[in-house]
Amino acid sequence: MITVDFTLLPVGPGDRVLDLGCGGGRHAFEVYRRGADIVAFDQNENDLAAVADMFAAMRAEGEAPADATAETVKGDALAMPFDDGAFDRVIAAEIFEHIPHDTAAMAELYRVLRPGGIAAVTVPSWLPERLCWALSEEYHTNEGGHIRIYTRAELEAKLKAAGFAVGPHHHAHALHSPYWWIKCAVGPSNDDHPLAAAYHRLLVWDMMRAPALTRTAERLLNPAIGKSVVVYVRKPLADAGRRG
Repeated sequence: MITVDFTLLPVGPGDRVLDLGCGGGRHAFEVYRRGADIVAFDQNENDLAAVADMFAAMRAEGEAPADATAETVKGDALAMPFDDGAFDRVIAAEIFEHIPHDTAAMAELYRVLRPGGIAAVTVPSWLPERLCWALSEEYHTNEGGHIRIYTRAELEAKLKAAGFAVGPHHHAHALHSPYWWIKCAVGPSNDDHPLAAAYHRLLVWDMMRAPALTRTAERLLNPAIGKSVVVYVRKPLADAGRRG
């Protein structure tokens, strides 16, 4: 399930891309398929091991160009082991809502992005997330869960304060919002509930088949109930002069 629009975050051969807080690697795999050099970064060793296995399988099956590279790196988003300006592109998908010191992590993102580089930042949208919190305390109090709800204005203000020039935005995954409302209503860990299980089957079917009806419905619903909001930002070229 890809949240980032790669027409707004173009990546390809010769680009070095960081997937910050890569999780299961969904964006990292797509970047690799497109021929860019990808670094999947996370603090969860189990996730990174699974991502590394998939990178190896993709190489073996020829699913990525032979000259593209893919690696995993374990570390802390507040102190990344990369040089200033090390990446042409950065993806930070659904990570800042987990980090207590989110502005410090945004400053690190700014540091490792090259001047002129673009980053895509995604967080849960305000309305769907607000309803999830209202329906379930467990949803947002479990270990590693969400600790804040962003409005787009707040997210963009924090990114601007870090130095970024804010560009376009969009919402994504509207059809996933009702699933999480159901999950919160019946219990976030109750995957076997008939309603939650039935809706999950619908989402899997939709992701596999991508029928025109559901794709059109999601596109129309995204601005209102899209589960995620994506903001695209650029590090100003002028930063190179300041550092120089």
